[in-house]
Amino acid sequence: MIIEGQIVTGADFRSLEGRVVVEDGEIVAVEATPVESEDIVFPAFVNAHTHVGDSIAKEAGRELSLKSLVAPPDGLKHQLLAESSREDQIAAMRRSLSFMQSGGTATFVDFREEGIAGVAALHEAVAGLDIKPVAFGRGDPTVLDVADGFGASGANDGDFAASRAAAQDAGKPFAIHAGERDASDIDAALDLEPDHLVHMVYAESAHLERVADMDIPIVVSPRSNLVTEVGLPSISDLRKYTTVALGTDNVMLNSPSMFREMEFVAKCCELTDPEVLDMATRAGTEVAGQQGGIIEEGEPARLVVLDGESDNLVGARDPVRAIVRRAGRDDIKHVQLPANN
Repeated sequence: MIIEGQIVTGADFRSLEGRVVVEDGEIVAVEATPVESEDIVFPAFVNAHTHVGDSIAKEAGRELSLKSLVAPPDGLKHQLLAESSREDQIAAMRRSLSFMQSGGTATFVDFREEGIAGVAALHEAVAGLDIKPVAFGRGDPTVLDVADGFGASGANDGDFAASRAAAQDAGKPFAIHAGERDASDIDAALDLEPDHLVHMVYAESAHLERVADMDIPIVVSPRSNLVTEVGLPSISDLRKYTTVALGTDNVMLNSPSMFREMEFVAKCCELTDPEVLDMATRAGTEVAGQQGGIIEEGEPARLVVLDGESDNLVGARDPVRAIVRRAGRDDIKHVQLPANN
């Protein structure tokens, strides 16, 4: 397969006119050459932090605090999950996953509630779709029998030492929310030596020095942080210390659109457009434990092709800026993924 257009290539996300040659799900060549196509080709998204289980609760709880919305075990999200049938949960998740896939997301990292049953429901919801789940189970450590890792709510919510040890014994990653409401849980989270952290809105320099020493990636979800009124993380500061990836967080609070998340970050934070695109692609693959996230020879062919002549994109002078700040799922012409992603 040959895909032509403005190719956003390499780890620095430079744009070149040319084509990508794909064989057996792998990029075998990136060639600079004059082409007639105005399409824009870039790496598919990795949504590095989601809670798709609460797809059954979209826009619920307008007046509630973060703790009242999502904190286990009695947050509104958990109440609504307990009240809904398994069939309704799976159907709602599948709709969200279909939306994500059609919006250029190849992989998502999900913190999945309800233990083994919750992970099984997620796998049922994604069956037959081309989007790849990385399921971080929650609850009893036995969830690691079926999950790809363990996703803890926060060090102030309980003792996760046994879950951390179980993940290590199983050879699977352990991740945890930290520094979302305040800084009080960050050191305890770091003591667990997680494979990645989520939020870190209130991280201080001493915390980030520990993060850098331990080489722990951070996933940020700025739109969610504003909805829950906890404030915005200083993403530019976080990036000085470690890899920072982008996620959309709870489906009940935000559309799981990486285009929306990128546009928001680009317009509210002091980051360059290539840095934002890196957070939504290459950095996410690191958190997900995958290869790729860039368009280079030898990398998996997870690609999004935008119609450069759509009403929204025609005349765009800077392809990377157009992807990050302007494009949306209606501009997508094609999503190219390897078999089994």
